[in-house]
Amino acid sequence: MKKITIIGSGFAGLTAVRTLRKSDRHAQITLISPRAELVYMPSLIWVPSGIVSKKDIVVPLDRFFKRMNIRYIASEVTGLANHARTVFTLTGEYENDALIIASGGQFLKKLSGIEHAIMPYEGLSAVEQIRDRIQAMNSGNIAIGFTSNPKEPSAMRGGPMFEFLFGLDTQLRQEGRRDKFNLTFFTPAKKPGARLGEKAVKGLLSEMKKRNIKTHLGYKMKAFEADKVITEGGEFAADLILFMPGMTGNQWFDNTDLERSEGGLLKADKFCQVQGAERVFVAGDSGSFPGPEWIPKQAHMADLQAVAAAKNVLDVLDDKPASHTFKIELMCIVDSNNKGMYISRTLKGGLMLPNCRLMHYAKQVFAWWYLRQYRN
Repeated sequence: MKKITIIGSGFAGLTAVRTLRKSDRHAQITLISPRAELVYMPSLIWVPSGIVSKKDIVVPLDRFFKRMNIRYIASEVTGLANHARTVFTLTGEYENDALIIASGGQFLKKLSGIEHAIMPYEGLSAVEQIRDRIQAMNSGNIAIGFTSNPKEPSAMRGGPMFEFLFGLDTQLRQEGRRDKFNLTFFTPAKKPGARLGEKAVKGLLSEMKKRNIKTHLGYKMKAFEADKVITEGGEFAADLILFMPGMTGNQWFDNTDLERSEGGLLKADKFCQVQGAERVFVAGDSGSFPGPEWIPKQAHMADLQAVAAAKNVLDVLDDKPASHTFKIELMCIVDSNNKGMYISRTLKGGLMLPNCRLMHYAKQVFAWWYLRQYRN
């Protein structure tokens, strides 16, 4: 019996489970993660305004694991040994014939004063904190921004911060108090959203101007304080700071012999194989993959990589060479709580559709459709 271990229960990990089970009903699949739940990150943007709540975002996976015949281990991985055939956790050791690492990334928290900022993608509690802070404020200055990993520019998630920015603007307008707040968007990039394409950059900046959102662009970050953001280009007031730092690899990667990229991620080839390792694959934010500099760190890309990784695992365990690759594709709807801007990009070109109400509802329907495979 094939023994396959998956680390992580996010998008990539669960897509790997479904792909493996579709082709092999008998393989022994072990999945290791701290909690048997999926947090649907794309919907976190709607928590501050009350459009969604915990039940819409956090999906228990017990029934899914039972239906897929998965041995689930509720624990944290601490390292690997025996050429990655042994996975160490806080609760024990687990052997495998092949390994898929889908444990996500880790935010860089080296910036001075980062404790004064809320990082929305740290999970539900973070965005609930944003919701509560905004409700408690009668007026003030709100700063929203992001940066990348300087050693690996693609290791970043900027898209959601545009959504928090536009969504908050919409929320405050709907509540009749937008005039009491100053919104400032900041990033060291001179062209925010450049990975989405040139049209997207113009569209996003135009939307900010239309909404009377100030910008502070092109200056390296220096520090946060309780009431301000400080960059090499100056400082500005901020009573509430929402910030998405760059990403790097998990801390437990240090306790392995796996090859790392300059930015700290697992170095992978086009087949999602970790370079220099045998029968070890990676999908999603944990990996550094070959491709253009705009290759995204998003759920859609993680799913595509997970399918390739899972298919290749089954092939190599059958003594066949890995041959499955993944399509490099950026696809998102930049939502603003009542409208959405569709953006896509591939190696052949890109597409951007104007802000419209239909896209907002499309994003909500997609979330319901995507999650039903894990709820039922």
